[in-house]
Amino acid sequence: MYDVLSEDYDRFVNWKERLDAELLFLERLISSLSPIEGEKPRILDAACGTGMHAIALAQRGYHLVGADLSPQMINRARENAFEAGVTVRFETAGFGEMAALFGEQCFDAVLCLGNSLPHLLSEEELFRALVDFYHLLRPKGKLLIQNRNFHPVLKNHQREMEPQSMREGNREWLFIRFYDFLPDGLIRFNFLTLSRQGEQGWKQRWESALLRPILSDELGTLLERAGFEQVKTFGNLAGEPFDLLSSPNLVVLAVRG
Repeated sequence: MYDVLSEDYDRFVNWKERLDAELLFLERLISSLSPIEGEKPRILDAACGTGMHAIALAQRGYHLVGADLSPQMINRARENAFEAGVTVRFETAGFGEMAALFGEQCFDAVLCLGNSLPHLLSEEELFRALVDFYHLLRPKGKLLIQNRNFHPVLKNHQREMEPQSMREGNREWLFIRFYDFLPDGLIRFNFLTLSRQGEQGWKQRWESALLRPILSDELGTLLERAGFEQVKTFGNLAGEPFDLLSSPNLVVLAVRG
């Protein structure tokens, strides 16, 4: 799915608006880190997509590395970094295999943003990913996770998400997303892209992926099992308090013990 979406993904996300809302919180997190004396904090953006968070932080002088399972997303991330004039190492790697690629205890922080972990379809896969994050971090390093808050989604069967649109010259895109709730407890995430040029008719492209909703109690329990401490929850990447019924996001900050 995400190899195909990589071409239009940066059109779908309003990156200026998103980064303006999130970077202050991310920089507060980075300022609380304790890197090796004389070095800048080393930060891994896991499931980095097209690399925009990593690039924005690199532009602010931090040492960033990005990883994603999709080779096309990584290609786009490298192009974005080149266009932005910053150096970020981007590598193709999925959850559970990043410590083997980058080495253990080599990062001061790991970021996992954008509702990425729910693509893991079992508790065992999720736990392996969290253990891998633990091994990537130096002692007292910090893990930041941003997922959708699935509690109200499941409670109210919220299928639709707000449509997004984009124009570039005489080209136009509409992005429509919705969920199908499956009998086994998984969710099918459907992504419809409509595009046209000038007065031509609309072209459509469907993509879908399976998600396993992760709720706050499960994530907190698995983080503690993996060895993390001081687990804190927030309602978004502005640092607002988490409310089970109304927060759009489940943001979790945890410290390697």
